[in-house]
Amino acid sequence: MSERTLKDLQQEVDTYISQFKEGYFSPLAMLARMSEEVGELAREVNHQFGEKPKKATEAANSIELELGDILFITICFANSLGIDLTEAHDKIMHKFNTRDANRWTKINTENT
Repeated sequence: MSERTLKDLQQEVDTYISQFKEGYFSPLAMLARMSEEVGELAREVNHQFGEKPKKATEAANSIELELGDILFITICFANSLGIDLTEAHDKIMHKFNTRDANRWTKINTENT
């Protein structure tokens, strides 16, 4: 499969959602859904890296799938509000590259 852009992903999700009469959920409902998905990710991370192993009766999930759920709801949220995620990403990277330019220790540099 070829590489896809965020714009491609946003279009794919919009095509999927547009086939249903209900369309996108309200922003508040999507925020609640996003919170649920982040909670599911936290549970998986805790099972894999934390002190709380899964019960034998619990279904197998993965961090990859939980991150996929978060990506999907993030795209839905952005689409419903008319937000271009590529533009949002570019703005955030500009912020990090300016505001936080010297915040962290860069690899292959010496502290003087």
